[in-house]
Amino acid sequence: MSAHEIGTVGVLGGTGPQGRGLAMRLAAAGTPVVLGSRDAARAAETAAAVGHGVTGTTNRECARAADTVVVAVPYAGHAALLSELADDLAERLVVDCVNPLGFDAQGPYALDVPEGSAAQQAAALLPRSRVVAAFHHVSAVVLEDRSVARVDTDVLVLGDDRDATDLVCELVALVPGMRGVYAGRLRNARQVEALTANLIAVNRRYKAHAGIRVTDV
Repeated sequence: MSAHEIGTVGVLGGTGPQGRGLAMRLAAAGTPVVLGSRDAARAAETAAAVGHGVTGTTNRECARAADTVVVAVPYAGHAALLSELADDLAERLVVDCVNPLGFDAQGPYALDVPEGSAAQQAAALLPRSRVVAAFHHVSAVVLEDRSVARVDTDVLVLGDDRDATDLVCELVALVPGMRGVYAGRLRNARQVEALTANLIAVNRRYKAHAGIRVTDV
């Protein structure tokens, strides 16, 4: 497989910190990137700020323009957006990085998802798409910091389609310092998404932007 097969990358929810950061890093690596938002004007404004040739439009037009689509929307709007865009996302490689989390006085915690995980929810709502889970543990602060040349972290990649997970690992590797590591079938995405709550707790305690590294691989 080659980067050419990744094609144009669309980022749904691309005006948020995670979406903006991923868009910037992938575009800086030479990948055509389109940001999507409910508000096309806001998407265009954000894209101009990101630079590197990134463009912005509505979520629907973003899905239609892309070959690979990263879903980086808040969990609260996840199901509704994917249901609305199911036809537009057909035959696309969809990379879900949504973390279903809640926050209270004790800190972050994982939310229960009826399908098991946000990624499994995406797969159920998008039966004609190839859904892969990835990018859950990458700090948006680090991604958006232009002074950081290398994003030194591993990205756990999960899915039921071997070709799709291999392609997402290639997508990850476009960002200097990042490595994609296959971490199982989509049914195992629940604990990967939930681990984000632990990393947020680490970051709060140690005033850091922690990621993960897998040893001996």
